[in-house]
This record gives sequence, structure tokens and C-alpha cells, in this order.
Amino acid sequence: MTSREQHDRMANAIRFLSMDAVEKANSGHPGLPMGCADIATVLFTRFLKYDPKAPHWADRDRFILSAGHGSMLLYSLLHLTGYEDMTIDQIKHFRQLGSKTAGHPEYGHATGIETTAGPLGQG
Repeated sequence: MTSREQHDRMANAIRFLSMDAVEKANSGHPGLPMGCADIATVLFTRFLKYDPKAPHWADRDRFILSAGHGSMLLYSLLHLTGYEDMTIDQIKHFRQLGSKTAGHPEYGHATGIETTAGPLGQG
């Protein structure tokens, strides 16, 4: 598979995971993950230093999603890049009580979430 094909598969997976989760929850914002899937794919596959097996590695790059309402972008990325506690079941429970996948990311709910993000204007 070519690099372009791998990129397209990951970006499209972000889009499909995001729209399916928002649709199932009947709540959420699909626009940011749909529009930023290509940008995020390039960042995570070519530039950011991270290790899902060592999520607290001190020298890792931190991805901060200031626009927390687009949280499915982050959750999809964490799932697709191998963060163990961001399972497909967590994504299926997006925006549900007790889930690690809240409407806005919350630090400490899952590895890979580097900061809590609130409504627009806070970041």
C-alpha cells in the first residue's frame, strides 16, 4: 500500500468513526473531525513524537485540541494510533454517562488526552 493510500485510509477512518459516533449519540459536532482529518493524519503519522505504549513519556509531543467540541477527532486519533484505553467500545459510547469519551476531552479520563478542553474561547 502506498503512503498516499495509508494516509487516505486513516483520514477516512477518522471521518467515519466521528460521524458514526456523533450520529449514534444524537449529539456532538462532526464538522471539525471531518474537516481536520487530513491535517491530523499528517501530524500524527509524520511529525508528532509519541508512543501509545508509553503514554507518559516525558519527551513526547503533546497534541492539544483547543476546540474541545471537536473531541471525536482526538478520540479517533487515539484509537487509530493504538492507545489501549481508547477502544472501539469507548467510541461507541461517545457522550454517554460514564464514558471516557465526553463531549469535550477531559484530562485524566484516558491516556493521550493532554488537557481538558472546554467551550470555544477558552483556548
